[in-house]
Amino acid sequence: MMKVYICPRCGWVREVSRRKEVECHKCGLPQMTLTDMLYENFIELNKEERQAFAEQWMKEHGKVE
Repeated sequence: MMKVYICPRCGWVREVSRRKEVECHKCGLPQMTLTDMLYENFIELNKEERQAFAEQWMKEHGKVE
């Protein structure tokens, strides 16, 4: 089952299948956060909608330094 993770530092979104330890390849944060977005819903979003999702998530959950 695919899952959607987001980096709480930079907002980069990554889709993974089995891993629970998911690092951010954009900023290097060693552990990204699992979102509540279902993969099936995420893949239906276009580029702009995915960006809006990441921006909204960052507003709600804040940044990690």
